[in-house]
Amino acid sequence: MRRIDARLTLMQVKPADDQAMLRALACAKESALHGEIPVGSVLLSKSGEILAESGNQNESSFDPTGHAEISVIRAAAANLKSARLDGCTLVVTLEPCPMCAGAAMQARIARLVFGADNKDYGAVGSKFDVVRDSRLPHQMEVVANVRADEAKKLLDEFFANKR
Repeated sequence: MRRIDARLTLMQVKPADDQAMLRALACAKESALHGEIPVGSVLLSKSGEILAESGNQNESSFDPTGHAEISVIRAAAANLKSARLDGCTLVVTLEPCPMCAGAAMQARIARLVFGADNKDYGAVGSKFDVVRDSRLPHQMEVVANVRADEAKKLLDEFFANKR
């Protein structure tokens, strides 16, 4: 798969994206304190306000679908009383996996902003490119590498301490 050119994507970063990524990083740090892989996510409305935020909850909830992205999509949809999150932006510290990318597509999220690449499971260009696959009825705008070094550092420290 062809990777996203970081120079192009950085031009598209909005101030609300950066602020939301800071919140997502805080959620990731919090989840690490509970033994979770430090991934955080925030879902923004069309106007840029935070609809939901979460860190990973797989281990604490004994739920393999307890990814940060799934949690914020569920919470925002419940809040808005709609399964469609048209115009919303999903901000996540790590490139989403196929499950999370698929959930974002099903919710019709308009934009995806992520930090670090996910070399193992990435579904936004690293391994697959689910969110921009022209064979699917919906594609989304992608902004990659936002505060990627900070997100990667959190993950590297977490896994170094696990070994």
